[in-house]
Formats: sequence, C-alpha cells, structure tokens
Amino acid sequence: MKKILPIIQVGDVLLSPDILTKCFCCDISACGGICCVEGDAGAPVTMEEVCEIENSLDVVWDDLSASAQSVIDKQGVAYVDSDGDMVTSIVGGRDCVFTCYENGICLCALERKYRQGKIPFCKPISCALYPIREKSLGNGLVGLNYNEWDVCRSAVTLGEKKGLPIYRFLKDPLIRRFGEEWYQQLEETAVALL
Repeated sequence: MKKILPIIQVGDVLLSPDILTKCFCCDISACGGICCVEGDAGAPVTMEEVCEIENSLDVVWDDLSASAQSVIDKQGVAYVDSDGDMVTSIVGGRDCVFTCYENGICLCALERKYRQGKIPFCKPISCALYPIREKSLGNGLVGLNYNEWDVCRSAVTLGEKKGLPIYRFLKDPLIRRFGEEWYQQLEETAVALL
C-alpha cells in the first residue's frame, strides 16, 4: 500500500507532498515551451520583478514580437488580473509578452538574454519555479503546490524516466527563492519521509 504523506512544513513554507514524490523534468523539445503560451493570465510577478523587467526592457525589446511591443507600450510589462494578482502582460489572451521563438520552440526573451550575460535578471521566480505554484498564506507562511497540467505530460514522463523528483529538478530556483539552508532542510525532510 502506498504511503500517503501529509502537508510538509520546512521553515515558513508548507509544501504539497507531490513536490517530493512526483517526478518532473522539462522536455521543451516535446512541448515546445507551451507553458509560456497557454493559460488565462500572465506569470505572477512581484513589484521588484516588474522593476527588474523594466530595467531589462531595452535589451530584450528587439526579441519581442511587434504585438508584444504594442501591448507593453499600451499597458506596461505587467497588469493586475481578475484575481487581483500582478502578472506579466499577455498578447491576444495567450502568449506572455516575453515569449520569443527559435526553431519552433517558445523561449523566454528575458532568460535568453540573461544566459547570454546581457542582463542580470533571469525571469520571474514564478516562471523559474514552474510547475510549482506559490501562494502567500498570511502570517509569513507560504504554500507551494504542484500544478499538474496536461501540457507537461512529456515532462512527467521524462522526470519518471530519470527518477527526478520535482524538488530536485527545481533545486536552483528553490534556492534562489528560499535560500541554500532552507533547501538543505528540504532535502533532509525528503530523505527522512521517503
């Protein structure tokens, strides 16, 4: 019988047990980067990230589509969605304004320039942490949940093939968001529970 794990707490972070038990490894060649296109709103961003994005805009501008440039000219790099969350602007109800395409694969223009060493900001932490979604729970607590989505089926298959749990696949972004010490505690918790 499979063991059912409760919600896990590491510091001020409550995690869905799926983050420890389910496998995931992006397979962009299979999905084409569809997670930056599909959805009903842009990626959640903080005000600090909006400032970083605005500071990077001149460098990424030429990589953006004319439609994305027009949206940014009209409403900026982000807006408040129907849930009251600040999110990246989108084009035509779909694409994040920072999508760019290379050989039929959707990429993030911000991340591409970051990897080229041209800007210091990579991309919003909500994008880097995907398929984990973060929610502020109040009193300093943060909740992390696995957002299981059909468009990521190939990532689940590849993760299972590699035996790569979500929290290990997302080690670097989790450290970026919560710190090295917190991640070490997460690793220790995972080993103790599993």
